[in-house]
Amino acid sequence: MKIKRGDMVQVTAGDDASSSPRKVLQVVDDGKKVVVEGVNRVYKHVKRGHPKSPQGGRLSLEMPIDISNVLLYCNACGRGVRVGFKYKADGSKARLCRKCQAELGVVSPPKAKYAAR
Repeated sequence: MKIKRGDMVQVTAGDDASSSPRKVLQVVDDGKKVVVEGVNRVYKHVKRGHPKSPQGGRLSLEMPIDISNVLLYCNACGRGVRVGFKYKADGSKARLCRKCQAELGVVSPPKAKYAAR
């Protein structure tokens, strides 16, 4: 999976497309959709007595968008970039920026069989 919860992404399509990075709140539908902070906000009308809003009214919620509409944000490049993967010497798998080759985080932990080398 290229995008995880807590990553900073740039939205590339839709009404909320901008150059500012935003945080991924949740990955849904087995990695096909993401919920991004402040993007695709809708109002849900709830009755009185609802657990989230006891007085009732309108709740403002973020709804999922397709994962193809976001790019992982690279701090070194200062923009959304495509993502590649590489294996390190200790056997861990890391994401990297395709443009500047900067590391964007570790995906899997180090493997025990590579630690002895």
